[in-house]
Amino acid sequence: MTAWTEEILSRHGQTVTLETKEGRRTVQAFLQPVRERREEIPGTVTEIGWTDGRLWLYLGREEIRPGDAVEWNGMALQVRSSRPCYIGGTLSHWRASLERRWEAAE
Repeated sequence: MTAWTEEILSRHGQTVTLETKEGRRTVQAFLQPVRERREEIPGTVTEIGWTDGRLWLYLGREEIRPGDAVEWNGMALQVRSSRPCYIGGTLSHWRASLERRWEAAE
């Protein structure tokens, strides 16, 4: 039942690195910015500069939980929320909402 999901990810997904409690691993997933209804990029100006408020969508076969991280194309993202998606009683994929991960200045 899920072979088609794996085939689509292998053909059209991006290679991303997941960082979970179990460690780091490279997987195939779909990753894209969430479309906004308006044209301007959501964000705010803070004391340290512009803060990008855009969210990203993750679709993949690998389990992903809040607090986990995703790295792709030089960008670090962290999971805000996630949930498993089922077709009937079979896990199809995981869906997650991601935000930019900002490192604290040392």
